[in-house]
Amino acid sequence: MSLRQQRQSLGFTIEGLNSFGTVLFFTYLYFLLHDRFGFTNQANLAVAALLGFCYAVCSWLAGRLAQRWGYYRALKLGFGVMAGGLLAGSQLASAAGVIICAVVVTFGMCFTWPVLEALLCDGETPELVPHVVGMYNIVWAATNAFAFFIGGTLIEKLGYHSIFYLPAGIIVAQFALLFWLETLPPPAPAEAEAFPPPGADRPAPARAKMFLRLAWLANPFAYIAINTLVAELPGLATKFQLTPMFAGFACSLWCFVRLAAFVTLWRWPGWHYRFRWLVTAFGALVLSFTTILIVPNLAVLLVAQLFFGLAIGLIYYSSLFYSMDAGDTKSAHGGIHEAAIGAGNCLGPAVGALSLQFAAHSANAGAFAVGVLLLGGFGAMLAVWKNGRAGQ
Repeated sequence: MSLRQQRQSLGFTIEGLNSFGTVLFFTYLYFLLHDRFGFTNQANLAVAALLGFCYAVCSWLAGRLAQRWGYYRALKLGFGVMAGGLLAGSQLASAAGVIICAVVVTFGMCFTWPVLEALLCDGETPELVPHVVGMYNIVWAATNAFAFFIGGTLIEKLGYHSIFYLPAGIIVAQFALLFWLETLPPPAPAEAEAFPPPGADRPAPARAKMFLRLAWLANPFAYIAINTLVAELPGLATKFQLTPMFAGFACSLWCFVRLAAFVTLWRWPGWHYRFRWLVTAFGALVLSFTTILIVPNLAVLLVAQLFFGLAIGLIYYSSLFYSMDAGDTKSAHGGIHEAAIGAGNCLGPAVGALSLQFAAHSANAGAFAVGVLLLGGFGAMLAVWKNGRAGQ
């Protein structure tokens, strides 16, 4: 194994562990709040909005700071803060204490994702960035889907403390791998040619920047849908009379579909800088999201997840690919990409929670309100595309 491959293997392993630990904690945190403290959909949505706001603000700052501090220092800070928040949360018996610790974990996590994205792509030639971004997406999506799928089983077999202790133990392993990675010298420039280019032509700079704006617009709306859905999972489980274990089984399908989408998009570059793919995915996102939360049929829920996963996959992939492909300040761009995720994580649940507050008589008020918000984003994307085309 070459030095370059060894460095990337370590980086992807750290990334995969980070994905598993954070998804296990943040997905099943809402089940903990629901089952132990009686949180309703509205209360869980409010918590999701708070965590999304923290992630949006801190990710943008963390991406810029990591560009100055260096990737390794930023990752060590992030992992340390996350471990502290997880261990503290495991010892607290109040909802307020658990939520405060979740905020601390969120702050630490902000120093991990933008930095991991940049660390893996930094130094690559423009022709090889698509390959690295594809591998990055596949690794986190695979471990994300597995954590979503198995998380309910873990909390039923090991108890809710497992969502604190298991991610904390994972961070110990991440520290060890990070120190190992830090000891390796950077790869020689010649090693950057180890993989053949994927064969996609690069567009003009103005067109590349327009697609970056489109993707940065679309991705927050994708996470508006995701974080609203995740926060309402305990309510969906109750509606379909599912235990946390079977909720994890049934409601993780879209994660595996997203993984399949990532593999396809990685191997086939024909979607790069093609607006019709992005706009079709956004339309499918709106329809599948509202179907999942509103239609009271488990079979329909499963079918809708197929379209939801495909749509989320292309939108997320677009945002990260264009962020890494459109400039050299990769950590700063990665921070903006993650901050956009945080903005969506905040806005969707906030709208859902407020709609349930003012339309308490309708159980689907939150889903309808967020669906309208997604439609607004769809219209904004069409406007940006039209204006961009007119300016070219």
